[in-house]
Formats: sequence, C-alpha cells, structure tokens
Amino acid sequence: MPQIWLFTDQRNDDRLERSILRLPRGSGIIFRHYHLDEASRRKRFETVKKFARRRGHIVFLAGSPALARLWRADGVHGRASRRFLTRGLVHSAPVHNIREIHQANRAGAAIYFLSPIFATRSHPGQRPLNPLEVRRLAALCNGAVILLGGMNQNRYRSRKNQLTHGWAAIDALN
Repeated sequence: MPQIWLFTDQRNDDRLERSILRLPRGSGIIFRHYHLDEASRRKRFETVKKFARRRGHIVFLAGSPALARLWRADGVHGRASRRFLTRGLVHSAPVHNIREIHQANRAGAAIYFLSPIFATRSHPGQRPLNPLEVRRLAALCNGAVILLGGMNQNRYRSRKNQLTHGWAAIDALN
C-alpha cells in the first residue's frame, strides 16, 4: 500500500509526467481530470498509466467501478454506495466526517483519504480538522488512512500517528 499519493487534475496537468517520474517508487496516483471529455480523459489516463508503470506506481480512476474495470485501473476512487459495485477492485474513498466514513466502511473501502488536514485550495474556506479530530475520525476507518488537504512531507510528519498510513497532495508533489 503506497504511503504517498498524487491526485491529478487540471492544475497539475502541464507538469504531470515530470511529477509522476519524481514520485518515490511505488507511490499511488488518483487520476481525476474531470475537466476532460471522456475520449480525452481516457487518452490522458493511458499516458499517466504508462508513466506510472515505469516507476512501479499504482493508478486509481476517480469515477465508476465499471469504468475503472474497463480502463484497467488498479483501483477505483469515489463514494461507492454498495460493496458489490467495487468487487474485484481496490476501493478508495474521500472522507471528511463520520457519515462519510460509515458510508465508506459499508462500501468496503480499503483506503480512506481523510481531509482537509490543513487549509487547501481544493476546498477554500473549509475548516481544517484539528489533530484530535483526525485521530477520532481515523479510528473509525476500516482501512488505511491517508491524510489529504494542504499536505506535504513536513506537514505529514507533524500530524501522523499510529492510525495514519500516509499522505496525499496535488500541489506539493509537483
């Protein structure tokens, strides 16, 4: 299970290949690129997957489990409502509160991206979770907890605990 994860989107697209090659070997990538039409998104996904394989990274597709299977992603990222939908795929879920954690537990998520840990451009104005909230919420997750939201290596070191497995970012890994 990777400890470092890169989330892709329109903000980091122009330097994405370089970022992928600079990630520590065996990292994880959550491919989003929602801004593209389906054909362009598929083409971009294939390019990202090719670069990721060179470094031993895994690539999850943010979207439906059916699409993740069709595109041969290593896993699926999103809020699946039922466990049977993600059968045969490693499932990661974004979680921000107790309700979303319970939903992800019911859906059989293996990885929980808990956020926001710090202020982030992705969710402007949203109050970051304090260290006590992070511990309390992480304890409810039935899988690996990855900290997300304004994260970088130093911030992860300051917030990690025995309940957290790693960290993820968009900007800090570019």
